Formats: sequence, structure tokens, C-alpha cells
Amino acid sequence: MFTDNLPFLASMTLVLSSNAVGTQSIATLSDSPKYNIKTVCAQTGIRAVTLRAWERRYQLLRPHRTDSNYRLYSERDLAILRWLKSRVDEGIPIRTAANEFLEMRHKGIWPEVMPALPSALSSPLQPQTAPALYANRLYKALIAHDEALAAQLLTEAYRLYDVATICLEVVMPCLVNIGDAWQQGRIRIMTEHFASNFLRGWLMTLFQAQPLPRVAPRIIIGCAPSELHEIGSLMLALLLRREGYRVEFLGQDVHIDDLLAYARFERPALICLAASADAAARELLRVHNGLANIRPRPKFGFGGRIFNLKPALRQAIPGIFLGEDLREAVAHIRKLLST
Repeated sequence: MFTDNLPFLASMTLVLSSNAVGTQSIATLSDSPKYNIKTVCAQTGIRAVTLRAWERRYQLLRPHRTDSNYRLYSERDLAILRWLKSRVDEGIPIRTAANEFLEMRHKGIWPEVMPALPSALSSPLQPQTAPALYANRLYKALIAHDEALAAQLLTEAYRLYDVATICLEVVMPCLVNIGDAWQQGRIRIMTEHFASNFLRGWLMTLFQAQPLPRVAPRIIIGCAPSELHEIGSLMLALLLRREGYRVEFLGQDVHIDDLLAYARFERPALICLAASADAAARELLRVHNGLANIRPRPKFGFGGRIFNLKPALRQAIPGIFLGEDLREAVAHIRKLLST
């Protein structure tokens, strides 16, 4: 529907160092540490939380540590980060880009230096307020049924922020505003459906564009029986697939007997279901009880709006409450599956 605006569907060309006139290898740059993390973020357009995550997961950089344990980066580090970000901006998952870089280094090849990010483009909106501004602009575009503008805004956000930030600080606030506007009679139900389906489609396209690892813990994600609000579960599935898990997304109103039969055959490491209403949450008891007969027994996690509104309900559902938002859920799942 709007594939022309999605960066991850663009054609991609691997950029290698060469002897061509006008190119410069990253290997020629200084390795002396001198830039703090704030300067690096300003010059690369990579948020600090994303930079730390890349360092931790892929170990492509080893920044110098001062006596006070602050990171210092070199010119070469900045060039590596710019190259990685250029690959991600083309739609390459960061894990794939990191593997490309390591493969090049294994062959004795360095990428060529990418152009420095102009200061005027490194932060088109103030970092403290940019996600909220994108959420507001996206809301206005969707209630106006302006599909092209909505796609453009999501593309810009995708280039500036990590996917967790887009989900939590752009898409979710936009959805809340749309829901409130419908309940207050300021928009038609048709507009609410248009906006929800547009966002669901964008997220699903991004989810399906992620590589599906052959060897990784299998996670099944969906919604409790009678639960029709699936976008939160879809965002969790997206974030976990980007983490490298083998994620299957089942969508809304999952049939319990079929789920249990499928789990008995596929033997997932974890099943996650969401509920936003009390009745749907109570159905999760049947899932937990049914999993008792499966060996090895999958872990069972749950979450959703109703558990935030009624914290006492968390104790009534056997299983693992995954947290009040997506970041908590991803961190909890990462810990669960590492043991």
C-alpha cells in the first residue's frame, strides 16, 4: 500500500573500500580516542541508547574508557557507525549490517568513509520532543486520511529512532489519541478503522521484512480468546524478531485448543498472549492449564492493558507477567530465555 516509502524495501548496494579516486578507507582514519558519546550521537544521528545496544550486542567497537568510566570514541569509530547507520537507513537489519562488517574485516577489507551527517540534518526536531511531535503529526495525518503523509512521517521516524522508540513513543501515543477521539465522538468509527489498519499494515510489513533465524528460541505471540486489539502484540513480535528470536505472530482471538495442539507439535520456548479486557484475561487460565501436559513445557507469559489497570489481576493468572510496556516485556523475555 505504501511500499515506496519504506526504507527497508529500497534497493541496496554494498559499499566497499576501493582505490577509486575520491574514496577513502576507514582504515586510514585516526584510532585515537577523543569524542564523548554526546558528540558521537550528534555527528552520526544515532541515539545513545541505540549506540550502547549495538556495542553490547555486536561488539564492533571498543571505545576507550576514561578513569571516570566515560566512553571516548575515535574518528575511525565514528566512520564505522556512519557506515552501519547508512546500511540500516537502507533497510538492512542491524544484525545483518554488523555481520557484513565483520565479514569484510575477516577478508581484510574496510568500508569506505561515508559523508559526515550535516548538523542541520542530524536532528531535524529537538531530541527531547521529537517522538511526541511525530506522534502528533501522525495522528493529524491519519484522522485526515492522508495516507501519503502518514507513510512519510513513519519513514522519517524510522530513520531517526530505534524501533522500540517508534512503537512506544510514536505509534502508541497516536493510537491512544485516535481511540480517545473516537470515544469522544470527534472522529467516525470509519476513521478509527482506517488509522488502526494503516498502522497495523505498516508494522506487519516491517515485521515480515525482518530475517527469520533458523536456529533461535521459538516464541509464539498472539491475543487471548475474544481479544481483538492486536497491535500491541504485533509490536512485541516485531521487537523480538529484531532481537534475533524465531517469532511467530498469530494475531487476534487465538483459539486455545488449536494453540495447545500447535505448541505440542512445535515445542516453542515461550508463548505470549495479551488481553485488554477482564474476560479475555480470564481465558488465559485455560492456556496455562493446557500447557501443563506438554513436555518440555513452554514458558507462558502475558500482558496487556487490563493488567496495568487492574494490577491485582496479575496474581490471578498463573504464568509470568511480562511488564507494563514493551521495553519491560522485551527485557523480561530476554532474561527468561537466557536461563
